[in-house]
Amino acid sequence: MFLKENEISIRAGVTQLVECDLAKVDVAGSNPVSRSINLPSTAMLKSLLFFSCTALAFAQYKLEPITTAAPGLPAAYAQVIDTKGYRVVGPSGPWCEVWFRKTIPTGPQSTDPAIVLPIAQGTLLGVLRFPSAGSDRRGQSIKPGLYTMRYSNYPVDGAHQGVAPQRDFALLSPVANDPDPNATPDFDKLVAQSKTTGTAHACVFSLETPSGSVPSVTKEGDNDWVLAAKVGDLSIAIIVVGKAEA
Repeated sequence: MFLKENEISIRAGVTQLVECDLAKVDVAGSNPVSRSINLPSTAMLKSLLFFSCTALAFAQYKLEPITTAAPGLPAAYAQVIDTKGYRVVGPSGPWCEVWFRKTIPTGPQSTDPAIVLPIAQGTLLGVLRFPSAGSDRRGQSIKPGLYTMRYSNYPVDGAHQGVAPQRDFALLSPVANDPDPNATPDFDKLVAQSKTTGTAHACVFSLETPSGSVPSVTKEGDNDWVLAAKVGDLSIAIIVVGKAEA
């Protein structure tokens, strides 16, 4: 109804404009030539802007299964990484692809309530591939390619407070910089090999325990999209789309 009424209003306005300008037209031969320009109404411009913003707000991501091994996976990783993976597809096409390892080694639960996953520092979680440019939890741009995902906790040093309710994170490193899947690099070494964005920060993705069904990709909060999966006996979730508020 709004669009019909607006269309009628525009047509009426144009008709009145032409009638008012007939006395002012230039004459080319015997035919009048109008020099008036018809512009969209303010209401129509507001309507178009509203629908454009609404479409962006409702951008959705979905999960697709992958039945083949990660392309470019080094031979050393072929024994530990599952050949089945997950593709997260967004409004512009594939966003990222994830292959977890066949089983993720676990240990005792930490006594720190802010650490939710029983995984040791530096443990390989899997590999992640960006078909085109991606970004991490800090909003840092990441080049297309294959990356290893290793487990770590952000330090309690005051500089990272508020980035997430839990301290569990996955740090990404180019697979070429991480030749041994069985290695468990300490925090400093892992951060150093993960600094590939041209900044002083590592590539980081928040980890948590799934709150729903697995496998799935679901929206969390206003901007985050979470990939949840079962890896062996461990349920794990990673925020693959989003940005830390702090």
